Formats: sequence, C-alpha cells, structure tokens
Amino acid sequence: MALENTRLKLSDSTERLEKWVEKHEYKGYEPFDGLSSFLRPLTFNTLYGERILQQVVRQSPINLRPLFGVKPQESTKGVGYMAWGYLARFRETKQQVYKEKAIQCLDWLDRNKSSRYKFHSWGNHFDFTSRSGRLPKLEPIIVWTSLIGHAYLDAYQMFKEERFVEIAKSITGWILDLPRERTENGTCLSYVAFKQNSVHNSNMLGAGFLARASKITGNSEALAVAREAMIYSCTRQLPDGSWYYGEEPMHHWFDNFHTGYNLDSLKRYNDAVGDGAFTEHLKRGFTFFKENFFEKSGCPKYYHNRAYPIDIQCASQAIDTLVMFSKEDPDSFKLAEKVALWTIDNMQARDGHFYYRIYPGGIKAKTPMLHWGQATMYKALSHLLREMQRT
Repeated sequence: MALENTRLKLSDSTERLEKWVEKHEYKGYEPFDGLSSFLRPLTFNTLYGERILQQVVRQSPINLRPLFGVKPQESTKGVGYMAWGYLARFRETKQQVYKEKAIQCLDWLDRNKSSRYKFHSWGNHFDFTSRSGRLPKLEPIIVWTSLIGHAYLDAYQMFKEERFVEIAKSITGWILDLPRERTENGTCLSYVAFKQNSVHNSNMLGAGFLARASKITGNSEALAVAREAMIYSCTRQLPDGSWYYGEEPMHHWFDNFHTGYNLDSLKRYNDAVGDGAFTEHLKRGFTFFKENFFEKSGCPKYYHNRAYPIDIQCASQAIDTLVMFSKEDPDSFKLAEKVALWTIDNMQARDGHFYYRIYPGGIKAKTPMLHWGQATMYKALSHLLREMQRT
C-alpha cells in the first residue's frame, strides 16, 4: 500500500507539472536570462556590469523579471527535456498521446536548431555573460546539444524512424568539429565551438553522447574521440571520487548536478563500450555522490559541504542519476524516491510548477523556470515512474 501511495503521489505531481508546462506553451524564465532586461544598457557593455545585472536577477528571492522587462521565452533545452520525459511516459503508459507529444517536440527542435552551423546544435534564447566571457544568444553549447541528442537516440530506438538517427549523426558531426584541448592524458572537448573552453561536465556529456551514438551508427571516429575525452576527465578525478568543475583554479569547486552529469555520462559510455575501462572511476564517483549530496530527509544539497541554496536543478538531476544507477544499486532507487517526495512536499506549488530555490531561513524563490525546474523535473519524475513500473 505504501508503494502504491508513493506511485500515485509521483504520478499526480508529474501530471500537474505536465499540464503547467503545456498551459504555458513551453515558455518560462531561466536563472541566467537577466540580460534580456531593458536595464542592460546601464551595464555599459562591460563584463562586470553584465554579470552584476544577471546575478541580481538570478539570486533575488523575489521574481524581478516582470519589473525589469524580462519575458518568458521558449527554450530548446526545455523542449528537449520535455521530449525525453514524454518518451519515458510513453514507455510507462503506452498511451499514444505521449508518442505524439514527444515527436512534436523533436520536430520543433529540428526546426529550431542553431542557424550558425551546418550540423544540429542548440543554445540559449538569451545572451549570457560569465567569468569566461560572453555567450551570444543562440550560440550552441555541447551541454544542451548532447542532452537533446539523447532524446533523439531514445526516439530512434523506440520508433526506428531513420530521421531521428540522421539528426543524431548531425549532432555527432557538430561535436567532432569542436576545438579540443590535447594533453598527455586525454583530450578535452570544448564547451563552445568558437573557442577552447575546458570543463569536465561538458566534456563528459559530449563523450557520453558520442559513445552511445557510435554504437548505433558505427562511427569509429566518434568512439575514439569519446574515449580520449573520458581519459581526460577520469585521470583528473580526485582521490575521493569527486571532480572539479574544471582544472583552472577558478573552477576548483564541485556541486550536486554537475557531478550527476559526469556520472550519467560515464555510465552511458561504459554501457555503450562495455570494456570496463572506467568502472572503478564510476564506482568512486557514485559513492562520493551518494554520501555527500543528500541529507537524511532526502533534501538534495547544492554543495558537498552545505545544502543552501536548495536548488531545483540539484533535485531533478539527483533523481535522474539515482534512477540511472538503480539496476546496479537498489538503494539508489529508494533514495531517488525519497528525494522526489521531499521535493514535491517542499518545492511544488499548487498549480503544478516547481519553485526555483529555497534560501536559508526557508525563504522560497518561487519563480517558474522552464528548463531549470519544470522540464528537468518532468524528465526525472517520468524516468522514476518508468523505473517503478519496470521493477
């Protein structure tokens, strides 16, 4: 009875979230969309000024966007995650409507790929500024391109439509054209196409997609590049199983959801290649993840040594990663349920959307992000429900 009650609660939460996203026509805010504000000229086109504006909008518990002229926008990454979630719902329920919704999303993504490159790739619908420099609107990044790519691979494996594998081949071409940092211990795929930018999660996400795609397409170059990328990141894994965000000193930190990206990608690589080359790295990384990023209540921590800000992306990615490892580690499935139930109880609004963050003192930032929160949670809960049905 307890299991059935849990399933019903998860199902109700997922359905309410689905209705919210569809009612809002797949549009919403994002944490880093502050440069869409009419206040941007006050930054005087300086990196420092743009970062301040961006962070004020991002960190405020009160949603300043309507006041600052930032409007809800479409999101390629949001639509990609919804497609992935719909595919999982179709597997679970066999309802034709979920197949139709997934294909509609994938077709929309095909039409809305970046026009800057000949191969399929995707980026943000807004300008973004970080310590590393500026990322222009619609400039694709390997993170979202790889993650969206997995939805196309899932669709191909489920429906056997050649157009989906052709898009996966195109995504492979874009990733193979990226700059790479070549070292004595592996090669790092760049975060973006217009310069070399080395960080572990994006490198491993690219490698995970290339390995999985190569198993379907037989592209030996993609497999070789994937292996070199995993060598780069796995030889730089810290002794306790963690990874820095990147090797530059300013990137010497690690958090919940980027660690989840790393683990998912390494597992996908191992599952596709099957040579066991990085099995010990995967075990150490997953042990560190489970032991350091969760409180006993199921609350997902942002960092290994502190919980706040409690962030919806940490919750969603944690659920997804734990579900992915549940076949090998049954305890991870129980933890995934625990995290999901805690998040529903503490971060889901009555209208179905999930809050962005909880700050110290229980202050809740209730801003309805699209990709960062709604689509990621929809995908995670859909995968959890699918795994619950399978077992």
